[in-house]
Amino acid sequence: PEGEGVGHMTPAARVQTAIEILDSIAASARDNGPPADTIFAEAMRARRYAGSKDRRAVRELVYAAIRAVRSVPPSGRAAMVSLADSDAELAALFDGSPYAPTPIAPDEPRGELGLAAPALIDLFDPLVGADEHAAMLERAPLDLRTNRTRIDRNALADLLGAGEPIAATQDGLRLPAEFAAVQHPAFAEGLFEVQDAASQIAAEALGAADGMTIVDLCAGAGGKTLALAAAAPGACIIACDINRARLQQLAPRAERSGATNIETRLLNPGQEAAMLSDLIGAADAVIVDAPCSGSGTWRRSPELRWRLTPQRLARHRAEQAALLALGAALVRAGGVLIYATCSVLAGEGRDQVGAFLAAQDGAWSADFGGLPAGIGRRAGDGLLLTPHHDCTDGFYLARLQRA
Repeated sequence: PEGEGVGHMTPAARVQTAIEILDSIAASARDNGPPADTIFAEAMRARRYAGSKDRRAVRELVYAAIRAVRSVPPSGRAAMVSLADSDAELAALFDGSPYAPTPIAPDEPRGELGLAAPALIDLFDPLVGADEHAAMLERAPLDLRTNRTRIDRNALADLLGAGEPIAATQDGLRLPAEFAAVQHPAFAEGLFEVQDAASQIAAEALGAADGMTIVDLCAGAGGKTLALAAAAPGACIIACDINRARLQQLAPRAERSGATNIETRLLNPGQEAAMLSDLIGAADAVIVDAPCSGSGTWRRSPELRWRLTPQRLARHRAEQAALLALGAALVRAGGVLIYATCSVLAGEGRDQVGAFLAAQDGAWSADFGGLPAGIGRRAGDGLLLTPHHDCTDGFYLARLQRA
């Protein structure tokens, strides 16, 4: 591309560009629009004069501001000024020169610094103390799940020339965040998928085996579906979701990985139970990776802090309870239900599962024996994994067994 490897923008112009992109990201957060990565990519495509050095510099500024400011700021400039207050070199670039931001006034608006709004921090699981906060916004490493049907992880690490086995997983490799894994030929050959260790652990906790009927109730683009298919090529795996665009991503991914034991079902919102009526009481195992706040993934998507409102959280919790009940109805006697959320909020983890079990009158029980040892901390009837304690995304995982 034109300008590749060259910086055509002045440092001050990069700051002004970052401010303009932050304006769009903040507006999108308020309106529940596209994510920050999408907005950034579109903004830089519109600035064809920017070289790769410019893009990297602007991206660093944008995400430094997002990570620093705890809630949606009054403007992109307010977020950037908050950064400049503690960075004299950045503040000096607000000089009013051509394409630069105007000088900072002492009394102009700032974004609020910190991990999250106090009211949101109050909702964290009790295990998430102040010692966890810094790690929740650090840049995450790149975790891969080796496709065991084609290669083992040691051979994959040799092929990539990088990667350390993730001890808590059977197939996980951890690489530096900047490693361009999906550009490697091994990705096109279906030798691995990008998947955080916590998600890999959730799929492994299900205990997939050949001959089982397994339902992935909130399959999305199919990350856990593909992990289950690789673990048990002789199982029948039914991947369900209400989001057509996301579910359609599964077919090409399955073809690339060589998985042939997956059926997809696009469900209509509000009609999920009717469309799964043939599976009531018939599944050996069900995994419910429910929609949630995403508070465990702030390392990867820090703008999610700007998007979470009490109303959205209430909707998530209602959806989680409904999906947990629906998933439970599909499980045969003696079968297993995995409940998971990429969240560190008690209301989306331990409280959700606790309420479910309390209403079951002994028909269901928590199965800690089926959960991985040596990782996570017991949180109610499940495990909580966190970036600081476990070097994974924040994640709640419960393995429940039907009597």
